[in-house]
Amino acid sequence: MKDFLRNTWKHRAHVVLALPAFLVLFFIMYVPMTGLVLAFKRFDSRLGIYGSPFCGLDNFKFLIASKAQFITFTTNTLKYYIIFTALGTLLNVALAIAIDQCIFKKTTKAMQTLMIIPVFISYAAVQFIVYAFISKDTGMINNLLGTNTSFYMNASYWTVILTITKIWKDTGYGSVLYMSVLAGIDTELYEAAEIDGANRWKKIWHITIPSLIPMITVMLLLSVGSIMKSDTGLFYQVTRDTGALYDTTQVIDSFVLHSILKNSNFGFTAATSFFQSVVGLLLMLGANALVKKIEPENALF
Repeated sequence: MKDFLRNTWKHRAHVVLALPAFLVLFFIMYVPMTGLVLAFKRFDSRLGIYGSPFCGLDNFKFLIASKAQFITFTTNTLKYYIIFTALGTLLNVALAIAIDQCIFKKTTKAMQTLMIIPVFISYAAVQFIVYAFISKDTGMINNLLGTNTSFYMNASYWTVILTITKIWKDTGYGSVLYMSVLAGIDTELYEAAEIDGANRWKKIWHITIPSLIPMITVMLLLSVGSIMKSDTGLFYQVTRDTGALYDTTQVIDSFVLHSILKNSNFGFTAATSFFQSVVGLLLMLGANALVKKIEPENALF
């Protein structure tokens, strides 16, 4: 303790500079965590969060009370996480490499700007773009194909629709991080490979991709922490909360939002968020331990 205080006093100027950021982080990220107690309470707006009576694990029991429904939205959550993560990572890396290898270097900045525009479009607006394509009466797809398909009444189409929407919105922005890694690769490695007779594809396979693996690993480890969480806007707004699509489109977050709007059960919402966070934390720790055992340099900690 004495060493800690002595070291703090020695670097007091740095501590003072870091204090505002620390206070912001503390009050925004950590103080609200005390509200997790709501997961174990029967919320009464007249008594407030801390005055409401405890109800034990009743809120968690409500989460799994309907086994069939619980299995459905949990399965959907995991399914979309796997699809979005696998396909998103592949396309992010492929797009970053394609732009890095582009011979028209002057156009790359314009391409990067165009790619990240979709991420700034809210799902409130995206739902109208999607509707313009798949509407039964006026949708572009039905008009082009001469069909009369009711996409909003057929759940089988929505795995593909949501995947395309997610990829279109996030891929450009997601590739920027990998492009920053590619910019830091020593050009002498490519020159040496070229002298040894390596063509463009061999240089990508033996230099570019191995250089991206540490960043890919870190991004995957971070995403595992959100494995039980989904983009509410995508699953609630884009689908327009259509009941006929629930078997395919309802995930944990959209189920919680629907429940809170219907029943105002804030204790249930807190319990669900607590459940998601605990599962995500355990999975991230497990994944990090596995990576640390196989390739210690790529682990988070």
